[in-house]
Amino acid sequence: MTAVLTRALTRQYRAPKTGNDVSALDGVDLTVERGEVYGLLGPNGAGKTTLCRILSTILLPTSGTAEVMGLDVVRDAGRVKQSIGIVFGGDRGLYSRLTVRENIRFWAALYGLHGSTLRGRTDALLERMGLADRAGDRVDTLSRGMKQRLHLARGLVADPRLLVLDEPTVGMDPVAAHDFRALVGELREDGRTVLLTTHDMAEAEAVCDRVSLVDRGRIVATKAPSEIGALISHHERVEAGPVPERAAEALGRLPGVVSVESAGSGRLRIETRDTDATRAVLRLLVDAGVTSLATGRPSLEEVYLHLVGDRGMAVNP
Repeated sequence: MTAVLTRALTRQYRAPKTGNDVSALDGVDLTVERGEVYGLLGPNGAGKTTLCRILSTILLPTSGTAEVMGLDVVRDAGRVKQSIGIVFGGDRGLYSRLTVRENIRFWAALYGLHGSTLRGRTDALLERMGLADRAGDRVDTLSRGMKQRLHLARGLVADPRLLVLDEPTVGMDPVAAHDFRALVGELREDGRTVLLTTHDMAEAEAVCDRVSLVDRGRIVATKAPSEIGALISHHERVEAGPVPERAAEALGRLPGVVSVESAGSGRLRIETRDTDATRAVLRLLVDAGVTSLATGRPSLEEVYLHLVGDRGMAVNP
């Protein structure tokens, strides 16, 4: 049984200014296997959060079907809610005037936990999330990283097998984001399924088993992060330097050369359309006496920019 299965999933809404129907999701087919960390990568407005809200039974689909752990999100909404945990970015869903422990106990009680079971689950989550030392502190005194750990505790309070993380590291500093990604790795080791939405390519590349590139409500491509470069494998990259000016001018005239850009300190980055063009570039550079040469495959960032363009994607240095 798959963790998430959608077929021809569509969600439309009416634009308030024009009155026209707009598709937030447009025929999405998605399969997430149990136990994997699956990333939905795309710019703001791509449809990632809409998909998560449908899977969480917050929104109804306009058409198509969606299942979570074999349960239909419309017909079996109550059972779906019991099998899924949701973690949002930012401060949404936290009670700032309550302590860390009180927040977790409150959420556990909403799921029907009480007595020794409630106390045991609360203590276990405090330890697991590294919050035990801050259990008596009010939430409004926590750092953003600590608040996001508390969000994750909330998502795990019902011991769900599927955890949806919607932009979980938004606004975090690099250290807090790194720690949070390590926690995601621990969830994978537990055998949980994680569906992660992000517009941060570095994050998707760091934690996901597979990634779907999403743009304007459609899934553009799905691959493992390490394999997704094959989608544009006919594009290759050569870095060389220092390159004499005459050779640099000649590179731009070679058939199959897509672009020639400066990489600083007299070095050039040359993108080619195919292997034959790469060979011609290397031959010209060697004949020009260039001794520092490197070829490589495109990064996840470059793949996305080739496929859907630059519309609000984040890149971490």
